[in-house]
Amino acid sequence: MAKKEKPFNNPFGVVKLPEQPKPVAAPPAKKAAPPAARSAGLTEDELWSLAVDGTEPLLDRSGRIKPAPVPLSVSHAPLDPDLQAYDELRALVSGDAPFDIADTDEFIEGAQQGLDPRVLKKLRRGDFSVQGHLDLHGLFKDDAKTALEAYLTRARHEGKRCVLIVHGRGLHSKDQVPVLKEALKRWMGTARFSQHVLAFATARPHDGGAGAAYLLLRRT
Repeated sequence: MAKKEKPFNNPFGVVKLPEQPKPVAAPPAKKAAPPAARSAGLTEDELWSLAVDGTEPLLDRSGRIKPAPVPLSVSHAPLDPDLQAYDELRALVSGDAPFDIADTDEFIEGAQQGLDPRVLKKLRRGDFSVQGHLDLHGLFKDDAKTALEAYLTRARHEGKRCVLIVHGRGLHSKDQVPVLKEALKRWMGTARFSQHVLAFATARPHDGGAGAAYLLLRRT
């Protein structure tokens, strides 16, 4: 007859603990209301009601929400082309122009304020050597203005000091008014041209007389 074995002896006294139940996840904590809402004593439901106040539910939730139409840009009315001429003339009359200008029916001249009068006198006499010239005959006023500015910029870059500008006497213009001559006088009173020119004066007869002007340029 087989011998009955004795139950296993646990020499270390290890006791098997009963199986513990799995912990149950705690429900997510509610998001705290903003400090301003807490100070006002509002609940989340009350805050939601405030957020959606005045809104209406969509009747059709199947379609895409189209963005509002973009307003077309509004084109501004074109500026008065003579507006700058008015400003130039007002500066001359009020004394705000950077040039001291004197003129008669035949002659025009002017100099930067503070320039030694002897310099203008020498320019008037034709004592400065003419190093270049620009003929504005046949050009409209706006085209002549653009051409003159480009020419003066280039002449200064080349180191020229005195140039001759032929503006004409206006014999072929309407009412025989020397349009470019009067325009030249106004242009010299603006920063756009005074940055290039120190003084100007009607040319001597052999250089065109009342139909041209000497321009003394600034050094670069």
